[in-house]
Amino acid sequence: MKVKAKLKNGVISVKAMAKHEMSTYNQAQKKTGDRENANFITHITATLKSSGETVLDMSTSQFLSKNPIFKFKFKGAEAGDVVLMNWVDRKGGTGKGKGKIKGK
Repeated sequence: MKVKAKLKNGVISVKAMAKHEMSTYNQAQKKTGDRENANFITHITATLKSSGETVLDMSTSQFLSKNPIFKFKFKGAEAGDVVLMNWVDRKGGTGKGKGKIKGK
């Protein structure tokens, strides 16, 4: 997972891309004949390394694109801190990434 974080006027803007195929139930049905083979990201979290504070906790569905991009903003961190992101997919696969907060 690629993560970029920037601090501006006290607000941290995060942009992250998760590498994942994101196969829907319909795609799995067409490809394998079984909807249970669908696999997509179901949960994403972001925390601050310094405090362990959760800044994003999101459930997702099959309706995200392949290699989805997520953008969000939050307050309460300083430049130099690190944003840690994790995702879990429907079949238990995981991914993670981190980005150092850049700012003035």
